[in-house]
Amino acid sequence: MFLSGARPRMWEASPSEHKKWVEVFKACDEDNKGYLSREDFKVAVVTLFGYKPSKIEVDSVMSSINPDTSGILLDEFLNIIRKKKEAQPFRNEIRHIFTAFDMHYRGFLTLEDFQKAFRQVAPRLPERTVLEVFREVDRDSDGHVSFRDFEYAMNCGQDEAQLS
Repeated sequence: MFLSGARPRMWEASPSEHKKWVEVFKACDEDNKGYLSREDFKVAVVTLFGYKPSKIEVDSVMSSINPDTSGILLDEFLNIIRKKKEAQPFRNEIRHIFTAFDMHYRGFLTLEDFQKAFRQVAPRLPERTVLEVFREVDRDSDGHVSFRDFEYAMNCGQDEAQLS
């Protein structure tokens, strides 16, 4: 979302991480079909990343798989998960950006914080767009964006950009 130029992680999955991904695949493969259906994939993403993928993300993944299969095969799943892991910005970078937006050190962001930040980094961006972004990131609509909301938005934006 905000880190379109963020550098991807440069790493290989450790053997234990790779093993975990295979175990999640097997656990989510209901009825041992040998592939993950749409719903199975959603459960796997929740298990590995802690969020339910959007319809757009799932549609993107499902459209990228081999049309001759009924779902996501293990090798495809491992490749998708590796790409998602690589695309996630470092948590420290997200914290740094959040702190820069949180000019009053309150631990949350207001619409005013968003407006000030966007005026500095994207002065030509229409106010309406800033408002729409704020509303999207403020998942519980309480007028405050917590670090958790912000981190979720940053990671989801990166995930969807990487998968499309």
